Amino acid sequence: MRMILRSDEVELSYEVRGEGPDVVLLHPYPSDHTYWLPMAQHLESRFRLLLPDLRGLGRSQAAAGATTMANLAEDLLRLCDELKIERAAFVGCSVGGYALFEFWRRSRERVKALVLMDTKAVADSDEAGAARQKNASDILQHGPDWAIEQIIPKLLAPVTISSRLDVVERAKATMSRARAAGLAAMQRGMAARADCMELAAQISVPVLVLGGEEDVPSPPSELERLAHVIRGAELKIVRRAGHFAAFEQPDEVGRLVREFLERNGR
Repeated sequence: MRMILRSDEVELSYEVRGEGPDVVLLHPYPSDHTYWLPMAQHLESRFRLLLPDLRGLGRSQAAAGATTMANLAEDLLRLCDELKIERAAFVGCSVGGYALFEFWRRSRERVKALVLMDTKAVADSDEAGAARQKNASDILQHGPDWAIEQIIPKLLAPVTISSRLDVVERAKATMSRARAAGLAAMQRGMAARADCMELAAQISVPVLVLGGEEDVPSPPSELERLAHVIRGAELKIVRRAGHFAAFEQPDEVGRLVREFLERNGR
């Protein structure tokens, strides 16, 4: 069931599925919470899943200015308070992972375990940040459909794009509610995010680092670097998957996440 959390700044849309210990899942850019649905079936029989649309994406509103990682962490805390979630396991893919680093900085006492998926702790280089800022301007000029067509080759593995057209179309459907202002705000917020490698080294709860072997934005080398800096972190690389590993290989990723959460998220 879709629900809305209202505040003076934005309205956040979210869905709750299943029963059991709480697990909060933060989706990647430019999708919405439906990104998780192929994988959610492996978890919702054992856990209560909180699936928000990040601000400016899906049905959640964008505020004026950039969508910063601080904004996303504050939204997450408000949602947890609304649902009386005192402590939970958190799963973040891509920008969802960036948001979880900031959430750990601010509210680590609320975190039972982390799954960091297809993400990285390093900040953008000056060149990458400038490219995001330009992309934000281009999105406002050309619109969300243009933005989605431009980014799809970076999100899915080549084998998915060439031979699994149904998955490509379903992935696009998770982006179908995107609006230009929300996409541009998120790009600007990601460009401004802080480097979190030192923060990652302070993480003291169980962590699973997971991603696709053909991920372009967060390649296996970055996943290995992240897993190395977090004491005791587990690392899993998923074959025949790119940046959208949980969407491309939901059965395998669902199995890995469920096994991790059964040991660390209950």
